Amino acid sequence: MVVQDYLPRTMYKGKTVFITGGGSGINLGVARNFAVLGAHLALCGRTQAKLDVAADELRALSAHAGGKVLPVAADVRDYAVLEAAFVRTQAEIGPIDVLVAGAAGNFLCPAEELSANGFKTVVDIDLLGAFNAARGAFAQLNATRGCIIFISAGQAFVPQAYQVHVGAAKAGIDNLMRNLAVEWGKHGIRANSIVPGPIEGTEGMRRLSTPENDRRNKEVIPLRRYGQTDDIGQAAVFLASPLAAYVTGTVFAVDGGSNLVGSALWNQFVEAMDVRRK
Repeated sequence: MVVQDYLPRTMYKGKTVFITGGGSGINLGVARNFAVLGAHLALCGRTQAKLDVAADELRALSAHAGGKVLPVAADVRDYAVLEAAFVRTQAEIGPIDVLVAGAAGNFLCPAEELSANGFKTVVDIDLLGAFNAARGAFAQLNATRGCIIFISAGQAFVPQAYQVHVGAAKAGIDNLMRNLAVEWGKHGIRANSIVPGPIEGTEGMRRLSTPENDRRNKEVIPLRRYGQTDDIGQAAVFLASPLAAYVTGTVFAVDGGSNLVGSALWNQFVEAMDVRRK
């Protein structure tokens, strides 16, 4: 992480950041970047054990500013359980200043073989979960004049093979974000989306990565590399900060330019994987 080299290490001291899907991957990377800048953190996910491990790491990163970390298990599809997590967060570490709606599900599947339940599962986790998080956090964000950062994906605007469920869910998230930016601006609440590109070290990349595929993929990404979770975390820190006080309703691509070149290589790659046998 380099964010602490450029921003004050107490920049988020006393601020509370609630992150859904916060126990691993990109969302944990976002949490790390807020932690080193002193934030209190509430991590939400379905597996308490995973959240507990992540929380121990984050406590060490935020200790210099007295940052607290609350790992709270909740399924974003269950509004009542998620609402209880928000209530607990306010009581134990303070009202929410920043909501990061990052919980997501994904798998590769040809559209003609995708079950209605499979489609619904991804839409429920991604889109319904994002709405539940925003709606449940509204009262606290209204009080703090806080902000929401949705973690979207390039599939929302660049069609990709075997990703019809994800594309629909993420496009819905970006539209949800824009509507909330319009409606909740009067409350001082800003809403934006971050669109990560291919991020090294995440579970999705580990499943798809081979030396040959990595070489070919990096050749077509304009910046010639995969991203790091810190790239997304640094974007989130910026969007939540006073530096972005007049930024709302924006889809912020942090992808090395990968979505500029389309999905042809991806489509060839997944066709060659013989997904139907997996």
